Amino acid sequence: MTELFNLLIAEDDHILATTIKLMVPAGFKVYITNNPKNIPDHVFFHAAMVDMHLISKVGERPDGPDMIAAIIKKNPQTEIISMSGDLNRENMESAIKAGAQRFLSKPLSAEEVTLGLEKILAYWQLRQFEFLNKSNIQLIGSSKETETLRKKIASLKQEKSAVLIEGETGTGKEVVARILNQQEGKRPFVTINCAAINENLFESEFFGHVKGAFTGADTNKLGLAEAAHGGDLFLDEIEALPLSQQAKLLRFLESGEIRKVGAKDSILVQTRIIVASNQPLTQLISEKKFREDLYFRLSSQKIEISPLRNRTDDVTEIANYFIAQEKPRRNKTIDNDAMMALKTYSWPGNVRELKRVCEQLVLTSPLPMIRKIDIEHFLFKSIPDSDVTDSQSNMNCSLDEYMQAQEKKIIEFILKNTNDVDAAAQKLKVSKSNLYKKIKDHGITYE
Repeated sequence: MTELFNLLIAEDDHILATTIKLMVPAGFKVYITNNPKNIPDHVFFHAAMVDMHLISKVGERPDGPDMIAAIIKKNPQTEIISMSGDLNRENMESAIKAGAQRFLSKPLSAEEVTLGLEKILAYWQLRQFEFLNKSNIQLIGSSKETETLRKKIASLKQEKSAVLIEGETGTGKEVVARILNQQEGKRPFVTINCAAINENLFESEFFGHVKGAFTGADTNKLGLAEAAHGGDLFLDEIEALPLSQQAKLLRFLESGEIRKVGAKDSILVQTRIIVASNQPLTQLISEKKFREDLYFRLSSQKIEISPLRNRTDDVTEIANYFIAQEKPRRNKTIDNDAMMALKTYSWPGNVRELKRVCEQLVLTSPLPMIRKIDIEHFLFKSIPDSDVTDSQSNMNCSLDEYMQAQEKKIIEFILKNTNDVDAAAQKLKVSKSNLYKKIKDHGITYE
């Protein structure tokens, strides 16, 4: 791997510094110093490991805090790991106060050093899209909230426990899940939408079944949990999982074992569970709609994604990215007033809605330059009035039948203009599972 990231080891024990260098994972170019005044001026350091008891001259006080301050002054974005054999509270607080983000105790463990540096490496790779561009999965934006999200994702590298991702619909929960999977290297990634699976079929889908287990089971079926063995299983809209199935998921999380429907024996699989919810699960627990014990299992590692309206600094970058995706076919740009209009909109559908709007603007804007008037026309057009004067509706339908017909019209209109069930549910202010039911009840088809 080409060395792209620079690591500074600040240690006055040359043998220990050399030993640490041998522990450093691929991807870092290592520099060693024992004096705050000898930090190379021409190098941007992505990470630094600093001995808190570093002494550059015999008889002087430790230079560790001064070294951290000097590094941050030169490179405020440097990720700093402080090292010490003295684990008293004062020493650790001194390291954090000086600007360190992590703390390692001496004697150093090769595993801890490698894992800590790999998390930092993952963070910088996220920022530079080094591996994300290969599969076109990107976390775009430079707001404070997005930088915090990147650091959280990177901190979960090589973690095996379940991950809970919470955020409004359209904020990019599946994107985060895929990045979590991708930063571990090539490994399976299997998805399941809990809202789209019939309660009676969930066990068969999740665990699989054997031939003859029930009527219609003509062959053995591989379950999603087994298909994700050695990788990640992403459960989207976990809030829609019925209580009866939540208990089965909890047992799997506790044991790692699955038993296919109709099978006698259980098998062990190694699968990390990543779940996403559009609603705070703690609220559903208080409403007796979600198991508290399952929540505790799922939330040991938790990621919260801010809605787009709370990180408007990202709107410009995200919009420009989506518009650029259409440039090979339609060479459109957007003017400053139009971009300001995008930034002042509340985005109830979040990034997913912004993506759809950008795609539609590129298609419908009459000029090569997307203007503010184009955006206002597109964002604020309303649902057309229903044809309440239809004589057939007024004379031959009951009130309930008429209301059902109007509901169908509105759902069809929203789906036609969004082509996305998540965004439609957000606009209609109903849950995605409820909207799926209405679509089925009305016999609505959509692309």
